Amino acid sequence: MKTLERITIDPEVMGGKACIRGLRVTVGTVVGLLAAGRSPAEILGSYPYLEREDIDQALAYAAWRLEEHEAPLSTP
Repeated sequence: MKTLERITIDPEVMGGKACIRGLRVTVGTVVGLLAAGRSPAEILGSYPYLEREDIDQALAYAAWRLEEHEAPLSTP
């Protein structure tokens, strides 16, 4: 997987949620807007400080997180 250098996690910003470049825009916000039918152009119009690569990396991060799964540890 390529490096997601635009995705930041800082306990001091948005409670430690994954954000775009340290801004107060979460990956969840971006993905939620896309899921609601907003186009990347509409999102960039609403958030002019975001860039197209931010949206692409938000999607890549969300896809990566969905592939994670928890496996119970075996007990002795």
